[in-house]
Amino acid sequence: MFMGEYHHNVDTKGRLIVPAKFRDDLGESFVLTRGLDQCLFGYPMDEWKIIEDKLRNLPLTKKDARAFTRFFFSGATECEIDKQGRINIAGTLLNYAKIEKECVVLGVSNRIEIWNKEIWEDYFNESADSFADIAENMIGFDI
Repeated sequence: MFMGEYHHNVDTKGRLIVPAKFRDDLGESFVLTRGLDQCLFGYPMDEWKIIEDKLRNLPLTKKDARAFTRFFFSGATECEIDKQGRINIAGTLLNYAKIEKECVVLGVSNRIEIWNKEIWEDYFNESADSFADIAENMIGFDI
């Protein structure tokens, strides 16, 4: 399980040091793709397989299913962690998430998320006031 918040920088070659606590659970390689809310999602291969199977079973006749599947898979790339604990993030993904240098790497249960630092801080601050309301709406999920 991934959890925690880590502040890192992406270098000029698009490399990011993956937090040490995440490396073992991500494995030697993992999938990085466009996420929701303008961040990147990173999945270990076993979790990616689960998502892949679910998306493959969406009805091809549904416009929203086709659009989401395209969005998710077209940005997906396999990342390998090098000996220094870094990954190379594709330029298209960096552009999508507006990551130039400072970023935040989050552990979110079965995945990691990589955010532009400013976008994360804005998202967090805007959402902070509504966390109590969000938690109240989660009652039906038995949390």
